[in-house]
Amino acid sequence: MSETMDSKSLYEIAGPDFFIHLVDAFYDGIETDQVLLPLYPEGSDTKGARERLALFLIQYWGGPDTYMQERGHPRLRMRHNPFVIGALERDHWLMHMASAIEQTIPEVAEAYREHVTTELANYMVNAAEAMRNV
Repeated sequence: MSETMDSKSLYEIAGPDFFIHLVDAFYDGIETDQVLLPLYPEGSDTKGARERLALFLIQYWGGPDTYMQERGHPRLRMRHNPFVIGALERDHWLMHMASAIEQTIPEVAEAYREHVTTELANYMVNAAEAMRNV
């Protein structure tokens, strides 16, 4: 990895629209997933969930801290604890996220695509596993 990639955040590399498009592609899959959709209190109305995830990812990857200002500390485990999340749910979540990354990575400059894909994939796998509670 070059020194330039090392010093730039994913937010600086990809920009806010990338994360919004990533989340939209992810939730487009979730809205048809009979394993995961029942876990969402609003059902197929994922507008709020889309906004929250986009703001979280933007903040996590180096963008503005709007998520923190609006919702406080992410407390991901606590927020997800009321829902039964096992290996099946984790795997479905990762399937949709991997698909979303694949769909949106062409928006990133070619020189950064491998770096962004690797960083996102590593984080998503770790985060999905950390949310398991059964």
